[in-house]
Amino acid sequence: MKVTVFEKEEKMGGVVRNVIPGFRIPDSAIDNDVEIVKAMGAELVTGREIQSVEELKKDYDYVVLALGASEPGVLKLEAGEPVNALEFLAQFKATDGKVDLGKNVVVIGGGNTAMDSCRTAKRLGADVTLVYRRSEAEMPARLEEVKHAKEEGINFFTLHNPKEYEADEKGAVKAVVLDVMKLGEPDASGRRRPEATGETITLECDQVIVAVGVSPNPLVPQSIEGLELGRKNTIAVNDQMQSSIEEIYAGGDIVRGGATVILAMGDGRKAALNMSEKLLNKK
Repeated sequence: MKVTVFEKEEKMGGVVRNVIPGFRIPDSAIDNDVEIVKAMGAELVTGREIQSVEELKKDYDYVVLALGASEPGVLKLEAGEPVNALEFLAQFKATDGKVDLGKNVVVIGGGNTAMDSCRTAKRLGADVTLVYRRSEAEMPARLEEVKHAKEEGINFFTLHNPKEYEADEKGAVKAVVLDVMKLGEPDASGRRRPEATGETITLECDQVIVAVGVSPNPLVPQSIEGLELGRKNTIAVNDQMQSSIEEIYAGGDIVRGGATVILAMGDGRKAALNMSEKLLNKK
């Protein structure tokens, strides 16, 4: 099959290249994967952002939307401006680690991105404290990521939830006030709901990094007429990653919300096999 990949950035690799830290996966490994795809004959077009899926459908039998989830979760408190985790990680990669965070850093969240942020900030020489509102057992991060973070000296403050930031006269965060939490009854996710106890503590810090989830950009799926959406602006697909529009497939975070690279790769394989089967049956 003739395959063309469109990438709006100047280099292929998406989040894996631009966000995931080099100590997790080096650029050389990403380059190798790109070269394999090129060697197989795929055309890779970089620096081009697609404006119309309808236009693509005129030239291609099928279109696969593998757009990821680029909208960061927002944690709005009373004062001060925290740093978004994805922006921090992208800046770290883009500048080869030339990011000034200060000496004391607080990371808010409990997923893999939070662990990446902690470990990256640690490599910049900061003392890092992770704040998570539930218990460690309920962290969504993979167990090995939690293990690596602990081995590297990250401080864990579980059952604490940010209440407000304290900011200096310029608006920069200088401390974060945390509610001390306890676990109540299970919520819709099956995890016990964190509840405030009425107690608070204050952590002084030079920077707060927020890693509280991501979601797909709503403008893309909503702009395609007739496309059935899932929850939180994801694209609804069947078991073969085919959307409600026959010629459009989707996979990865645009379908799942914030998930893993491995799951996205699996989605791509399913879509490719199904499209290939349909094209072969047409011949």
